Amino acid sequence: QVRLVESGGGSVQAGGSLRLSCLASGYANNPYCMSWFRQAPGKERKGVAYIVLSGTTRYADFVEGRFTISRDNAKNTLYLQMNSLKPEDTAMYYCAATTNPFCSLARGMFDSWGQGTQVAVSS
Repeated sequence: QVRLVESGGGSVQAGGSLRLSCLASGYANNPYCMSWFRQAPGKERKGVAYIVLSGTTRYADFVEGRFTISRDNAKNTLYLQMNSLKPEDTAMYYCAATTNPFCSLARGMFDSWGQGTQVAVSS
């Protein structure tokens, strides 16, 4: 059974950094596309960044230049390095994955989701 487990969330002051991790298990092969989404209270879940097997990445405009997504296929782990954090980055962060051979930041693209890890940024 496929499982995604996030970790690394926490509370930080504005300007600080956090590194999120997502451990994937149950896959026969590494998922083609893995991504991070986030959802603030009362708001819709939005795509933050994705990375495909080859290492190609894409970021949402609101994190471009501050966040870096990466993956270690040998460890079945996805990462999100978050720098220069802002209060508006406060949200639950979710890991998502798909084995389909295409990728985007659309929520419907992904068929497996983690339970989320909370990030809180204070001013």
